[in-house]
Amino acid sequence: MGRIVKWLIYLLIIGGLALVAYAYIGPYFGANFSPPQTEVRQPVTLDAN
Repeated sequence: MGRIVKWLIYLLIIGGLALVAYAYIGPYFGANFSPPQTEVRQPVTLDAN
């Protein structure tokens, strides 16, 4: 049972490192992580009474 837990911890650490590496290296391979940027304008009615 202890061996399984130890291997799961190792896999979680390796998976986390792989995710961080993909976040940094991904844009060099064409992965685009930025959200689409559009300007949004909405009228605002202020009630000063």
